[in-house]
Amino acid sequence: MTTPQEKILEIEHEMSRTQKNKATSGHLGLLKAKVAKLKREIILGKARASGGGPGEGFDVTKSGDARVGMIGFPSVGKSTLLNTMTETKSEAANYEFTTLTCIPGNLLYKGTKIQLLDLPGIIEGAKDGKGRGRQVIGVARTCDLILLVLDVSKPLTHKSIIENELEGFGIRVNKDPPRIGVRKTKGGGIHLIKAVKQTHLEDQTIINICREYRYVSVELTLRQDCTAEDIIDVLDGRVVYIPCIFVLNMIDKISIEELDILARMPHVVPISAKASWNLDMLKEEIWEHLALTRVYTKPRGQLPDYSEPVILRRDARTVANFCQRIHRTLLDNFKYAWVWGNSVKHQPQKVGKEHMLSDEDIVQIVTRV
Repeated sequence: MTTPQEKILEIEHEMSRTQKNKATSGHLGLLKAKVAKLKREIILGKARASGGGPGEGFDVTKSGDARVGMIGFPSVGKSTLLNTMTETKSEAANYEFTTLTCIPGNLLYKGTKIQLLDLPGIIEGAKDGKGRGRQVIGVARTCDLILLVLDVSKPLTHKSIIENELEGFGIRVNKDPPRIGVRKTKGGGIHLIKAVKQTHLEDQTIINICREYRYVSVELTLRQDCTAEDIIDVLDGRVVYIPCIFVLNMIDKISIEELDILARMPHVVPISAKASWNLDMLKEEIWEHLALTRVYTKPRGQLPDYSEPVILRRDARTVANFCQRIHRTLLDNFKYAWVWGNSVKHQPQKVGKEHMLSDEDIVQIVTRV
């Protein structure tokens, strides 16, 4: 009996022999869908066999306002960086695999508590289970931000390898989710609504990919010019989209000219963890990429409380979200709110629970008597 791994090799061999042109794009798209589905079955099968889901592996409880995971090859300075930026002590040495488990630390910045995870070094083939790669990448899926720590002497090679490992485990870094709507229907087959012209895929190819993922009665709304990968990611349902900072460590080992070229890459922060160079910039970039919103409470007749801001996420920063963070029953008696800050035109301004808050707004909730 052919194993899933053997099936993948057969399909990938067929793909390598198939000429890439418009006439074969549909066939290649379907082959990509088959490979992605088989890989997903292997990952889920191994996760079940090890007694955990794909996001488990190290017993680290989430804490703080956000979680940031440090990923990289062995001996790139992750432990030194954790020791420098937090009060946690993670063993650091000049030999590989110093860290064998996940070491958490707390980074306090701008009134927020950020959980920083020092994950064991990964190697090529991590997504296939080599080393402790499956556990490392599994934890990375639970993070709000990834710091991809790179040795500045070979950053592009390591960056390419690790991005490939993350891609293979359904992690897309610095990418937006495809603008594709999926609505299951009770019948009527597969119906495509194309908001924009589709130049990459024929309708039949999209329908074949849907059938491969057992979507036989569905309405697919395509709001962008989609590739096979876009369709597969949406139908797969396991893909996560996580912002990522590429941390170029050990910049004291290269010339200013080399550093100037590397620093032009997007999402890059050059540092020296050992010499504590440029760590303030890294902290600021972490803050910017997390896109957290600090909101201060103002009890009636009192001054705002600036000591402990309520921290909201980029996709959940309405007045209703603010109320839920304080107490889940506060919304039941909500009447309106007074807001001071950048999100309003007048100081203060009366708003409802759907109002979107900005960083460092001040909010006073008025409830029904």
